[in-house]
Amino acid sequence: MENKYVYIYDSTLREGSQKTGITFSMKDKLRILKRLVRDLEIPMIEAGWPGSNPKDIELYKNINEMDLKTTKIFPFSSTRRKNQNVENDRNIKALLETGANQATIFGKSWDLHVEHALETSLKENLNMIKDSISFLVKNNMEVMFDAEHFFDGFKNNNEYALKTILQAKEAGASWIVLCDTNGGLLPSELAPILEEVKHNLGDHSLGIHAHNDCGVANAIALEAWQHGVKLIQGTINGFGERCGNTDLTTIIPIFKLKYGIDFIDDKKLKNLTEISHYVYELANLSADYDQPFVGKNAFSHKGGVHISAMLKDINTYEHIDPEAVGNTRNIKVSELAGKSSILHMAKKFELPLTEDNPKVGAILNFVKEKENQGYSFEGAEGSLEIIMRGIDMNIEDPDYYRKKFFELEGFRVLTELYKNNLISEATIKVKVKGQEYHTAAEGVGPVNALDNALKKALVYFYPSIKEIELSDFKVRIINQAGTASMVRVLAETHDSKDSWGTIGAHENIILASWNALVDSYIYKLLKNKENW
Repeated sequence: MENKYVYIYDSTLREGSQKTGITFSMKDKLRILKRLVRDLEIPMIEAGWPGSNPKDIELYKNINEMDLKTTKIFPFSSTRRKNQNVENDRNIKALLETGANQATIFGKSWDLHVEHALETSLKENLNMIKDSISFLVKNNMEVMFDAEHFFDGFKNNNEYALKTILQAKEAGASWIVLCDTNGGLLPSELAPILEEVKHNLGDHSLGIHAHNDCGVANAIALEAWQHGVKLIQGTINGFGERCGNTDLTTIIPIFKLKYGIDFIDDKKLKNLTEISHYVYELANLSADYDQPFVGKNAFSHKGGVHISAMLKDINTYEHIDPEAVGNTRNIKVSELAGKSSILHMAKKFELPLTEDNPKVGAILNFVKEKENQGYSFEGAEGSLEIIMRGIDMNIEDPDYYRKKFFELEGFRVLTELYKNNLISEATIKVKVKGQEYHTAAEGVGPVNALDNALKKALVYFYPSIKEIELSDFKVRIINQAGTASMVRVLAETHDSKDSWGTIGAHENIILASWNALVDSYIYKLLKNKENW
């Protein structure tokens, strides 16, 4: 393979923020930037467009006070406006005012855009590219030129598209980035276009910027690299306009682990999954569980045949070691699983179960029965552990631990509208260690009221209960039966050290929620080994 180098250019803070639903604050951008520099050592980062909004102007003031190590920060902008002196252009001046030693500017390479979007002549567009780049170079800035809509422009008028990047080269651009801005390019179309580009530009540093509108942005980036392109622009988690951009959480491990390009330290690569989730969190978006390399399901195994093979040799169904990218192996227990998955989870839960133990079959049968009722333990290992430990203690009673710590005598939940405010109150009666306890509590909605009432009832007997907090709560309809549909509730609970998932299912959403809630408490008590 001739191409031995790759340069990663991250544009999460600018391009990524254009994804629908994302609004990064300036502090969010600074937090992400610090993690990209410290934990991944990304060599080139595009932080924002200082000429477009006050937030990014303030951002660059803060960046100048940061320890960037070897990372280069590229402020982003357009070429000068049509029919205007470059010295007076607000966007160009804003680049200089950032204090950065390098910048990325984009210019039109598609004649359609020049004539219909910019409403100017093809010649003036070339002058805009030339003036902008040469002015920045004269002011001691390294310039990266993003040839916007290059591939569409090449298909429509290849002569003019090539003129735009030649103009950028002659004006002094260090990098020429070919942009598939509409995301319509297919990997099979790339090679002949790149050959024509290299024939005209010679041995000039090329980059690729791909959008994912055809679902092939990553493939475009890899194919471009195979044909001599050295710089890959992309975003963490593939965030971006419309369908997104090249996903750096996929591209980085492919170059490192598949192509053997040693551009990132092994220890830094292990931060990749955490960084992916961190960016999701600041973007206020749910993580994509099916995302390659960093997704929760990337190394999950559910089928019994798969799990059986995995327990013999992990290479049977895993293409890399999940720990290389900071992820973990996840063996699922479901109706599709066999004894091997139960044995794997027993080992994880530190239960001394062996294949010939009848308890293993009892656990498997009970799990299948519960899943037939609407349960799913893939995201509820807390509930699964309670079941497995219960059957281990008493093979005839999977609810052993649900009865051991406390028993529900009954509860009542009332919700009323009072002065335009909804008020929920739960009254609960439980029996703990032979003592009956009756209490009530209010909450924001019926589930929160139940949670507060249960905690109030149990904390006297089990003080560690006050450490837990419900952090997520998902409700899903299992079957389509109108208001009588089966409801599945998945609860995520945490204390200061761990988090765990529990599940409940019932036609009544309150009872489904109660079952998930009870398991979250029991798991905490099991974890603390209280009164085992």
